Amino acid sequence: MADDIVWHDHKVVRSQRAENKNQKPCLLWFTGLSGSGKSTIANALDVALHSRGYHTFLLDGDNVRHGLCSDLGFSDEDRVENIRRIGEVSKLFADAGLIVLSAFISPFNSDRRLVRKLFPAGEFIEVFMDASLETCESRDPKGLYQKARSGEIKQFTGIDSPYEVPAHPELRLDTSRMSVDDCVDALVAYLLEREMIARKD
Repeated sequence: MADDIVWHDHKVVRSQRAENKNQKPCLLWFTGLSGSGKSTIANALDVALHSRGYHTFLLDGDNVRHGLCSDLGFSDEDRVENIRRIGEVSKLFADAGLIVLSAFISPFNSDRRLVRKLFPAGEFIEVFMDASLETCESRDPKGLYQKARSGEIKQFTGIDSPYEVPAHPELRLDTSRMSVDDCVDALVAYLLEREMIARKD
């Protein structure tokens, strides 16, 4: 079957789609423990960029598991497949010229490297939400740590499943010290500096 599948080149290429939007396509990959602020900051950045007239799309871990990845559990193998699917979907959105925001725990360095390899140099922006386990557990916005500690949830990242800290993320945001606005300002400044977006007066 695979031998019968042929790649069809598009007449409108990603650079043309991005040029129409006055931006450069990229993927901001928010990674960190549950409760580190991934979804909160990604949402806030999405609002900030949208209000400036940029074209974005936000992929959130919980939302994706309601549809695209609803057949996956939380074993190591399923986590790998979850991230593989998200990487491919993110690439498609970037090919459409969008700035993609993906908020996923994505605990394994190998998985994040796999997604990075899907993108041209400079277009994969790893954003490490640097909050300690103690900080995240004290927040516990969904009550998941409490359930993990009591044994109701198995293979929970940070408790009985590992999280591999990024060695060289493009951005490291200490959400135990930085406000939401501080984080958004840092992200927008990065995009401006790298000329992924243009300054609008």
